[in-house]
Amino acid sequence: MALIDIGDLQLSKESRTKQAALFNAVRDKIVGQLWAKGLKLPSTRKLAEELNLSRNTVIHVYEQLHAEGYLESRMGSGYFVAFELPDQFVATSQSCERRYEIVKPKDHSRAFSPGVPDLSEFPTQKWQRLLTRHIGRVSLLGGQDIQGDGNLRQALASYLATSRSVVCDPERIVITSGAQQALTIATLLTLKDERPMLMEQPGYAQMAKVLNLLNCQWHPAVVVPKSGLDLNLVEGICSKAIYVTPSNQYPLGTTLDINQRLRLIEWAKNRHGWIIEDDYDSEFQFAHRPYPSLQGLAAKTGHDQHVIYVGSLSKVMFNGLRLGYLVLPKSMVKEALSIKDALSGDSPSHTQAALADFILEGDLVRHIRKMRRLYKQKHQQMVSMIERYFPDCVEVISQAAGLHVTLRWYGYISEQEWAERARLHGIVIRPFDYYEQYCKGAERNWSGAVLGFGNVPLLEIEPKIRTLAEIFKS
Repeated sequence: MALIDIGDLQLSKESRTKQAALFNAVRDKIVGQLWAKGLKLPSTRKLAEELNLSRNTVIHVYEQLHAEGYLESRMGSGYFVAFELPDQFVATSQSCERRYEIVKPKDHSRAFSPGVPDLSEFPTQKWQRLLTRHIGRVSLLGGQDIQGDGNLRQALASYLATSRSVVCDPERIVITSGAQQALTIATLLTLKDERPMLMEQPGYAQMAKVLNLLNCQWHPAVVVPKSGLDLNLVEGICSKAIYVTPSNQYPLGTTLDINQRLRLIEWAKNRHGWIIEDDYDSEFQFAHRPYPSLQGLAAKTGHDQHVIYVGSLSKVMFNGLRLGYLVLPKSMVKEALSIKDALSGDSPSHTQAALADFILEGDLVRHIRKMRRLYKQKHQQMVSMIERYFPDCVEVISQAAGLHVTLRWYGYISEQEWAERARLHGIVIRPFDYYEQYCKGAERNWSGAVLGFGNVPLLEIEPKIRTLAEIFKS
């Protein structure tokens, strides 16, 4: 039940009596729709105390407002703003009326929205129990360690070691408010001179936003469809830092193999530079066994001081988690904590505690195993339906991994027009030029799009692809 906070309710001194002043003040709030229909007013005792009035004065005002149709009285519950105001005050301005419309949340999880996991498969009841376990802990209500919950850092260190061969201890992990903050901190840590940063192109749009916001000069590290990162070009550019998504390049879906990873580590070592490794989609690799992380390979040769490892569990669990993490060289931890302190301070404490238990009690690994099987089925269905409904005109150019497929075609409809027509059918298509922040489509003779299948039910993939094909060919 929504309650009214009287806030700035003021009694006019021009009124002859306090009762008249209170009546006019409350009526003005209601007529001006500053107190919305159906909201509950404070009790007569509460309002009398707040305004230093006698309770009888407040009772008389409430009764008068009720008699004139401004308030409704409910037995045992109190007084509420009436849903139907007196006729002379029904016509209010359109802007006031709009002010109290219920705001419907935008649906960012429609069919084929990239980057959204299967939200219906997440064990919400278990997650709720874990949150409830910690919500009553008074010790978590105050300020917390900027670096993050110690149990969560310990759990992540163990999980990353076993799953991604990351070599670290809890003291080298910094918990962040989402991967976006982790990328921001990583960028600020590597802005050590005037040389530009390298970033994959096409590449992750959110990273480009960070670089542009920080006014960071950057050059494209070209990624070629089906071939991957052009390391020859990388080695020819005067730079000391590079941002890469080596496990499943976003959006082209290529992978850096062991030799390419070792070559990139050597590049960073020789330049005394840094690799920002965004290990995107590393948990969901269907084509081959996942390669060890760049950070883990660098640690084996004693060069992990050149790698900043960025991760998030949003794609594994759910987008609203908003927790990310950094695995840093020891020499960078202090500076990273200073940056985080300036940006946001500590991260949500109860969520961190629940996530630590989710990992330590084995729920994360069980969920990943289940989702890996499901996403593999969905990927196979996507490819099969695209081959069926787009014969000889659209090809999948991304590898069997992650939560999306990348499409390429020559001629036919433009990627922007296809996306707009799909939107009218309630389907999301991400045009390929969204990922080209440096030079949109300048050197492409083909069109492309990214389709996320994570949150699309398996049985809905065929009809949705069939609809897209009809739009494409119309």
